[in-house]
Amino acid sequence: MDASDAVDPITDDQKVHAVGYCLGGTLLSIAAAAMAQDGDARRKTLTLLAAQVDFTKADELTLFINESQLTYLDDMMWDKGYLDTTQMAGTFQLLHSNDLVWSRVIHDYLMGERSEMIDLMAWNADATRMPYQMHAQYLRRLFLNNDLAEGRYHVAGLPIAISDIRAPVFMVGTERDHVAPWQSVYKFNLVSDTDVTFVLTSGGHNAGIVSEPGHPHRHYRMRPKTGAAPYTDPDRWMAEVAPVEGSW
Repeated sequence: MDASDAVDPITDDQKVHAVGYCLGGTLLSIAAAAMAQDGDARRKTLTLLAAQVDFTKADELTLFINESQLTYLDDMMWDKGYLDTTQMAGTFQLLHSNDLVWSRVIHDYLMGERSEMIDLMAWNADATRMPYQMHAQYLRRLFLNNDLAEGRYHVAGLPIAISDIRAPVFMVGTERDHVAPWQSVYKFNLVSDTDVTFVLTSGGHNAGIVSEPGHPHRHYRMRPKTGAAPYTDPDRWMAEVAPVEGSW
């Protein structure tokens, strides 16, 4: 909201096309729902990339999310005020261990061949430090309790609902996402009443999003849905929507 207040005088109060990636998409959805509840219509469109609002299909990441684990994380983060990069990166590597752990052990250690650094590997190596309060609320209230999808998430003391969002949404999931499984991303359609164009790309959480247009070894599926259209479950959606060669 502060960013919107800063942008308004510069853009002569034009409406904003907002984009959020992964956790950023979840936060954008929360902000958009809160703004919609207040009658704030400054969002013209939302683009959500590999972002979840319903966490009941979070798959393997839920192995690390229970009350005892979160209490342990709270204790660690309380001392520093954040979750260290090595702990965050290690969790995601374990989720995709064949590619991110064991293949590298074999290639780099056993065979003694160092992989050449590429732009995507450099991006992956630039890990984040999650602030204590934000990370604790995210894991407990969203992942563990699923408060956002079930109407228990409060902003400024009031519960918000994704169904209040009226701006059209462009949403992207990736077929091999180990962080935000595409079936979980797709569940936005269950809790929203706005127009949603859903795109499913090949690749994983990072490459499936940033792969350049027209990539010869990529494909995607895309279909728009109006807010009034009946719901289609993800398996049926995938069966009905034919893949298109190249990146979206």
